[in-house]
Amino acid sequence: MTNLIILLIFTGLQVSCQKPDHIKEWHLAWEENFDQDGFFDSSVWSKIPRGSADWKNYMSDYDSCFAMNNGNLVLRGIENKPEYGLEDTARFLTGGVFSKGKKAFHNGRIEIRAKLIGARGAWPAIWLLPENGKWPDGGEIDIMERLNSESIAYQTVHSYYTVQLKQTYPPKGSTGPIDPDGFNVYAVELGSDSLRFYINDLHTFTYPRIETDKEGQYPFDQPYYLLIDMQLGGSWVGRVYPEDLPAEMWVDWVRFYERE
Repeated sequence: MTNLIILLIFTGLQVSCQKPDHIKEWHLAWEENFDQDGFFDSSVWSKIPRGSADWKNYMSDYDSCFAMNNGNLVLRGIENKPEYGLEDTARFLTGGVFSKGKKAFHNGRIEIRAKLIGARGAWPAIWLLPENGKWPDGGEIDIMERLNSESIAYQTVHSYYTVQLKQTYPPKGSTGPIDPDGFNVYAVELGSDSLRFYINDLHTFTYPRIETDKEGQYPFDQPYYLLIDMQLGGSWVGRVYPEDLPAEMWVDWVRFYERE
C-alpha cells in the first residue's frame, strides 16, 4: 500500500514509506554518480585554480588532492611535504572541482550526498556562484559549509544586499544538524521567488524575495555553477593543525531535479 506507515510503537519511532511531500513534485533531470573509470568527467568538472581569497589560497591540481574511490569523488586537504618534490611552496594543498562554463543550474532542486572527514582548520564547502556577474552582486548560495569536525553545517546566501548594504532582513542563513561521521544530503531549491534549504530532507530555512527599496536583495533567479571543495584555514575557521590532516570530503552523487 502506497500510504502504508509503519509505527514502531516500542521505540516511539515513526517510519514513512512515502517520499516527503516537498520531493514528490520534482523529477530527476540530471545526475553525477562519480562512477567513471579513472578520473572525474572533465566535460562537467574542472579543478579549481588557486586564488588569493581564503577559500582558494591552497587550491592545487596535485593528484594526491583528488581521487575516485568506489563511486565517490574524494577531495583532500593535505600538508605540502618536501618529499612530494613539488615546486609549489604553499604550506597546505587542497582539492576542489567546479562546473564553471560546463554545467549550470537554474529553477530546480540540487542535492549533494557527501561525507566529511574533519580536522582542526578544515572548511569543506558545497556552493553556487553565478555564470555571469561579479561577486557579490551576482549572489552566492552556500549549500553546505562545515568548520573543523562540527556536528552542524552552515547554509547561507550572500549578495550586494547582505554584503555591501549589510541588510539582515530577511535572515541570510541558518544551520542544521548532520551526522559528523557519515553521509548527509545537502539541498537547495532554486526559485524565482525564494531559496529553500534542506539537510537530510529537514527544511532548515527559506530566503525569500521581498519588496524593498534597497538594491540587490534577490539576484538568485539566474544560472549558477556548482563548486565542491575541501578548504583549509582562513579567518573564519582559523588555524590548521597539520597533525590532523588529511581532511577529506567524499562526494557520492550530485542530482538536479526539475518540477513535474
